[in-house]
Amino acid sequence: MSRVGKMIISIPQGVELKMAGRTVSAKGPKGELSCDLLPGIELEVEDGTARVRQTSEERTAGAMHGLSRALVNNLVVGVSQGFSRSLEIHGTGYRAQVQGNKLVLTLGFSHPIEHELPQGISAQVDGNKITVSGIDKALVGQVAADVRRYRPPEPYKGKGVRYEGEHVRRKAGKSAGA
Repeated sequence: MSRVGKMIISIPQGVELKMAGRTVSAKGPKGELSCDLLPGIELEVEDGTARVRQTSEERTAGAMHGLSRALVNNLVVGVSQGFSRSLEIHGTGYRAQVQGNKLVLTLGFSHPIEHELPQGISAQVDGNKITVSGIDKALVGQVAADVRRYRPPEPYKGKGVRYEGEHVRRKAGKSAGA
């Protein structure tokens, strides 16, 4: 049995967790999210807590037990607190700005890059720091990864877009002389 799957999910005040068939939906102050439960997994909601149970002894159900619990917990945390991911821009002339629902990046190319932000995702720029936030953890992480992919940090000068706190291993450049 999964260690993560056995953990109880606490439902904060103001969050409503409902089950309709195989679909779990969470509604809270930040919005509403839903996901489908995998086969062999069941959700029990009782006064302020929820527990994910494995109903089948199949190997796949055991493998998906912890995943299902993490997905339901992400629904609850997303609608109550939300998620955010921070990126840092390093490089001379590299900058970012938000224009409506677009993130405009100047990353040393001949043209600015306009990244369209999906529904429910917002971005804030403070100097060289970009903060991507929203209620869907997977979507927040995907948008941050897409922005980083435009100019990943390079190992010689460390220029590029990196996650906050990410360590970039630096390499020595060419040695002068033989």
